[in-house]
Amino acid sequence: MKFLCLDCDDVMAFAERQIPGDGTLAAVFTCGSCGREMAMLTNPMETQLVSSMGVKIGGREVPAQPMELARTSLEGGRDDAFVSSEDIPLASGDTATPGEGGGAGEAAVGRVVWTSEATDRLERVPSFVRGMVKRIYTDWAREKGVSEITPDNMDRARTELGLEGM
Repeated sequence: MKFLCLDCDDVMAFAERQIPGDGTLAAVFTCGSCGREMAMLTNPMETQLVSSMGVKIGGREVPAQPMELARTSLEGGRDDAFVSSEDIPLASGDTATPGEGGGAGEAAVGRVVWTSEATDRLERVPSFVRGMVKRIYTDWAREKGVSEITPDNMDRARTELGLEGM
């Protein structure tokens, strides 16, 4: 993907990238001819989608290595990669003690159940991002101590995560 300056019809060059830490990304591109700048902003879901495809916004600083994408995708596989249920433990080093945060710690390691209505709604999500969307809702439910995903909970999560426009 390239950005073109509408006035000069020149390819804009990458100038700066900012990652604020809230899951968003901002990149600035500049026209070499007229100096016009353009900013590209992504929300957390777009940032995760782009990075999961191995795209590096802003170009690279080192030359590409043979089989780089395959190697980075395969190294350090998760122990729970083939677990079919949502009983996924916290990351190593994290502790969940019942009672902390109003019981949210206990829900963080518990099973999150999807209602049939929520599953039907999830089926309408394009297949290439469905797993990521399910993970976002499941992680949100664990964080909030919610044990059942319903369409109402999905709407609440979208609002709290800033995903209403999607």
